Amino acid sequence: QINLSVIRQYVDYLVSEQNVKNVFVNGTTGEGLSLNFQERKQLAEEWVCQGKDKLDHVIIHVGALSLPESQELARHAAAIGASGIAVIAPFFFKPTNKDELIAFLQQVASEAPAVPFYYYHIPPLTGVKVCVEELLDGIKERIPTFQGVKFSDTDLLDLAQCINKNEREQFAFLYGVDEQLLSALAIGADGAVGSTYNYLGQKTNLMLQAFAKPDLALARKYQFLTGEFLNFVIKLGFGVAQTKAVMTFVSGIPMGPPRLPLVDASEDFIVKAKAKLDSIVWPDGN
Repeated sequence: QINLSVIRQYVDYLVSEQNVKNVFVNGTTGEGLSLNFQERKQLAEEWVCQGKDKLDHVIIHVGALSLPESQELARHAAAIGASGIAVIAPFFFKPTNKDELIAFLQQVASEAPAVPFYYYHIPPLTGVKVCVEELLDGIKERIPTFQGVKFSDTDLLDLAQCINKNEREQFAFLYGVDEQLLSALAIGADGAVGSTYNYLGQKTNLMLQAFAKPDLALARKYQFLTGEFLNFVIKLGFGVAQTKAVMTFVSGIPMGPPRLPLVDASEDFIVKAKAKLDSIVWPDGN
């Protein structure tokens, strides 16, 4: 069961403790594609409601394997006042080229014609390997509300080509591989969407500030330490369930168990991950 009652506390924690004021709802970490239609709507409504006057942007992921379901979720997100919508590529019957993928995205985006639209690019999970550089060529003509990409792939060449070729369009490129964020910033990414920012948001904001100064040496320190933690937990076995466990012990907010086929993080993982995170000495001294 989803637990709507913790979302107010969750919002307050993100804003006050992590200085995070933008959220991406019903994505990968939120297990959006494991939730039913009604659960996704309820979560979207609660995040928009609790985020009012506290959060700057609430982007709702409305992607689904079923086109009519994705369209209905897009209409719903528009009706409740979401700041934007995002759509993942369908990944059972997959689009095999740019035109097939754009046709699907366009059919969803057109149901929310006043809402900024983002493509959620995550080929390691979808298996859809259409280059974003290719996808963006002429996309505004097909999807007038197109705003940018949540780019969750390690292919920095593709990302760099996207940024280089689309400077005039002012698209937003939000990077989604947390351990490589600094590399993405160096080639022009505008921001980030990632699971670690739930509990390392404040540290990442300090990295962003250092990069903007620019104090690259300090920015690297933050990136290296984030990478040190992630490298440690990845070797233990790290996924959505383990992310929930880390967020629970850092924030004190019960994130609950994952939904099958995912299973709970082990107690051994929790003990080791907490000890590792506690052992890290950050440049700001905390």
